[in-house]
Amino acid sequence: MKGLIIRGVGGFYYVETETGVIEAKERGIFRKDGFVLCVGDVVDISLLPEDPGKGVIDKVFPRKNSFSRPPVANVDMFLVVFSVKTPKPNFPVIDRFLVNAEMNGIRAAICLNKADLAGKKETEDIMKIYSAAYDIFPVSAATGEGIDAVVPLLNGKKTALAGPSGVGKSSLLNVLVPEAGSRTGEVSSRTRRGKHTTRHVELFHGPGGGMIFDTPGFTSFESSEADEERLSMYYPEMAKLAGMCRYDDCRHLKEPGCAVREAVEAGEIHPVRYNNYVAYMEELKNRRKY
Repeated sequence: MKGLIIRGVGGFYYVETETGVIEAKERGIFRKDGFVLCVGDVVDISLLPEDPGKGVIDKVFPRKNSFSRPPVANVDMFLVVFSVKTPKPNFPVIDRFLVNAEMNGIRAAICLNKADLAGKKETEDIMKIYSAAYDIFPVSAATGEGIDAVVPLLNGKKTALAGPSGVGKSSLLNVLVPEAGSRTGEVSSRTRRGKHTTRHVELFHGPGGGMIFDTPGFTSFESSEADEERLSMYYPEMAKLAGMCRYDDCRHLKEPGCAVREAVEAGEIHPVRYNNYVAYMEELKNRRKY
């Protein structure tokens, strides 16, 4: 029987099938081979004759992608969540989430939460940083503002909420999927960071036939190592200028005739995005030295 793993707790996996949710354990061959099952995996299970409500996972169908931290598979979209303030945006961290999505061939969009705490200009100034590359939605999980604009983006997709602590991912999940009952944490007044409140990965049915991953307090998805030669291809506003620089091997740093730097000067690429790219390139070069 084919099904989808929607939750994993204490060695038990809950598999959604056409006939309902089956509690299942993995066959020993998975542990022997070091294969870790993930929420989001499509699997084949056999039911136990003595208890048709329980089963054994026999097979995992090929994945389109997977992450070990948190353990999720077959993600269609990253909804990168950050807040206008409390905590204030950490743009280099946000860019790492977006690069991670691009590297894994996952569509990304951005939710700018807590828009009710900021003025219109403050919100618009932040939106301008990303609007050349991504759909970005100012929302408020507290008031419901802007949520309706996000919903069509989730239709028919398995979406993972990604973002730093304290930005309201759990609150946003509760608005999108009220039955999730995800506990929310207040931002610590001492650290200004969120408390980790979710204990296990779970996949919930969301609006429009989509599904949303709730992940266990992770502030970042496991990131594959980018390389200097391809980093600019993971910035969509730079990638569209590929082949337009004077030199084929242009890294868009100090080379003459660089189309990317010209686009920055012309206001077509936001300086914050470009400066984050330069800092990331420097980090990659320093890692290579060691």
